[in-house]
Amino acid sequence: MKTHTPGQQSVTAFLAVVMAFLINMMGTTLPTAVYRYYQLQYGFTATVITVIYACYAIGVLGALLIVGNWSDQLGRRRMLLAGLCASAAAAVTFLLSNGLSGLMLARLLSGVSAGIFTGTATVAVIELAPPAWRKHATLAATASNMLGLGSGPLLSGVLVELLPHPMQTPYVAHLLLVVLAMLGVWSAPETAKLPERVKLRVQRISLPAEVRGVFMPAALAGFAGFVVVGFFAAVAPQLIRVVLGYHSGVVIGAIVFLLFACSALGQIVETHIAAHWRQPLGCIGLLAGLLGVALCVPERSLAALLMGTALAGIGQGISLRAGLGELTTKSPPQRRAEVISSFFVVLYVAISLPVIGLGVAVQVAGIQRATLLFAGLTIPLVLIALFLLVRGEPRGIPKTGTVGGQP
Repeated sequence: MKTHTPGQQSVTAFLAVVMAFLINMMGTTLPTAVYRYYQLQYGFTATVITVIYACYAIGVLGALLIVGNWSDQLGRRRMLLAGLCASAAAAVTFLLSNGLSGLMLARLLSGVSAGIFTGTATVAVIELAPPAWRKHATLAATASNMLGLGSGPLLSGVLVELLPHPMQTPYVAHLLLVVLAMLGVWSAPETAKLPERVKLRVQRISLPAEVRGVFMPAALAGFAGFVVVGFFAAVAPQLIRVVLGYHSGVVIGAIVFLLFACSALGQIVETHIAAHWRQPLGCIGLLAGLLGVALCVPERSLAALLMGTALAGIGQGISLRAGLGELTTKSPPQRRAEVISSFFVVLYVAISLPVIGLGVAVQVAGIQRATLLFAGLTIPLVLIALFLLVRGEPRGIPKTGTVGGQP
């Protein structure tokens, strides 16, 4: 088996795994611009659409809990290839689907692929980073994740507008990209030191005493940020069409992409903010963004939605990276994976159960009231997180430390 060596090969391998990460996560949000065609074809209600979307979160949680630590035993390359196989299987299932059960299975498989990649690809990117790029490796991993999530709606939005067969074309394109990603991962060296005897076990979820004081505010802020992510991936397209009157898949995909691009920007900005201000400023950005999203409803203002999207994305990116950094710094090294897994479980619950509730609200009260309800319920969560952060600042927030110990 190939092993990691410094030099030009590591640069190529690093970029290959970064691109595989982006491509895989792109597939998880690809259906965003296709949902309206499913509604037209099968007569799905808003609730059904959000249930289909939530199947993704179930797949992510299952993969995180069951195979979250398997790459330490089986190797990074094998698990990344398994994740890409799950992504390809999801695309094929979408192509062959002719109803609700097929779409739910496809989203479940898509979630499994994301659950495998969330931890494994992050570690692989950090381990493959060339020495000159090592201090930016964690940013490369988290940004690849967010930009991949944002690129899915943008790619599918362009394809459904410009090419025929809108319920098939995006998945054919993604399958081709997955093949390229597989070739890149296959050529990359293995970075994990594999044990002589494989011991596979379910990932344990627990919180050591050292992190309990900082986990709650970080989890609340992360939960609110991922509720926003779920809203934009599953519900915002209907808001853009019904309230603002924009029906172009390109426009809808670009607005959803803006959220994730600004999240990546927020992760970059986070390193330039004093450590004790990072999570509070992330919460403030989320608050401002949620107010902008709420304002766009009575004003029917695209500008308000764009401003809210950008601010929410930046706030979500800052709070996500700062929260991960805080938990990583506080966690005992031998239990760090458990703590981070617990954090991601909270995040992916945030894009499943609340989104289903939003779908019910859309069906019962309409998209305008549901959007205001979403903002009205999410803002208090952020305020509570902000209060806990400010109150706990003297003892809970270190002056240094970001994700993975990177400056």
